[in-house]
Amino acid sequence: MTLEIFLRYVHFNSIFAIVGSLVSEHLLLKKEVTRAELDRLSKIDAVYGIAALILVSVGLTLWLGSIGKPAIYYTKNWIFLTKVGLFSLVGILSIYPTVFFIKNRNGDPDELVKIPSSIFWMLRLELLLLFVIPLLAGLMARGVGFFG
Repeated sequence: MTLEIFLRYVHFNSIFAIVGSLVSEHLLLKKEVTRAELDRLSKIDAVYGIAALILVSVGLTLWLGSIGKPAIYYTKNWIFLTKVGLFSLVGILSIYPTVFFIKNRNGDPDELVKIPSSIFWMLRLELLLLFVIPLLAGLMARGVGFFG
């Protein structure tokens, strides 16, 4: 029981770190930023990446390790599978901004770099999808969506 509580605590805090880092990225992003600001954005993005890896590893442990509820509870729940799919989509959407930040952060720190509008829209879509996931988690926790 203690391991389950600890894992759920880590899982929950990694969600906060993901949302916080994405909101920070969105708030700091402008149409043109200096390379120094891009370096800062890439560090915030690294926090996002680490938190996402922790979230996925702990989530898989809770799911497949049968810590708490049995694995079938999650596997046979279409809401859970939708939640996993949406989070996967968030991860896929984050690839382009991450690569852009890393590629463009080096050089003269005062040089301005134009940010493609697609990065703004990807971050906004990621945040929107992350906004829906807790609703799905709440429904799933109440047993909604189980088809087994």
